[in-house]
Amino acid sequence: MAGFGAWAYVEVGGLDEGGGAQSATGNGVAEPESSDSLKAFGEVVKAFRLRARLTQEQFAERVRYSVPTVGSIEQGRRFPSAEFVERAEGVLDAFGSLRGAARHLSRRPGLASWFRQWARLEQEAVSLYTYECRLIPGLLQTEAYARRLFVNQLPPLGDEQIEAQLAARLDRQRLLRERPNTAYSFILEEHLFLRRTGGAQVTAELIDHVLRLAGLRNVEVQVMPLVQENHAGLDGPVQLLETQDLRWLGYSEGQKSGTFISDPQVVSELHMRYARMRSQALSLEDSLSLLRQMRGAV
Repeated sequence: MAGFGAWAYVEVGGLDEGGGAQSATGNGVAEPESSDSLKAFGEVVKAFRLRARLTQEQFAERVRYSVPTVGSIEQGRRFPSAEFVERAEGVLDAFGSLRGAARHLSRRPGLASWFRQWARLEQEAVSLYTYECRLIPGLLQTEAYARRLFVNQLPPLGDEQIEAQLAARLDRQRLLRERPNTAYSFILEEHLFLRRTGGAQVTAELIDHVLRLAGLRNVEVQVMPLVQENHAGLDGPVQLLETQDLRWLGYSEGQKSGTFISDPQVVSELHMRYARMRSQALSLEDSLSLLRQMRGAV
């Protein structure tokens, strides 16, 4: 995970964190997504685990990951973190095979190339802060809400593309429960719920879902009120992430683009803005109260 400083760049591509779109190469040609490399990696892990005569439960305990996570990796449905690869390599005495196989995991089904690195960092983050003003963040979306976003994409997506991207979106959401020691903070604009994307039923289900997630000890949800004369987030959405070696990175995205931010000065400025927005948004208790009121009005 070395070399964070080299990640301050922009790649043009498709699926953003919340809305989603078909991934594309720099020349605008659609990039084919494939899960073959993930499935192959999973088979290698499984083969070495069986060789070591370990059950999934025993292996999961030794690598300090949950059984569902291990199962997802072995089935080729989850991108393994660098930490998992190193721990598995040691536990299974794999002769460097897992490290070698991991180097070829260049694609992740349903995720655009420019978002995969951030998605991989999410799996190891100590803290993750998200401010959104355009749509509900991917980690908080319901299946119905996410599907509506994908269905409304322009140019239109095919059924297989929608299902692949939806599966990737839902798989990412496991992080909120599988990483109870990671602190998640979300600041959401009130109008995101008032827009009623997908209709009243989808919105009611969405609010119920966000309220349930906000009940987790490691998840904080604050609502930025519709009327706010002073707002530190007018430059747009932003995400901040703390790595296990206590370094902070930023991420921002726009139309067909995503930007990793590793410059310490810029990250510090984003931190300052996020801290100010936390004070400008409703308190945790008032935010949940407002969500309940909006739920009753749907």
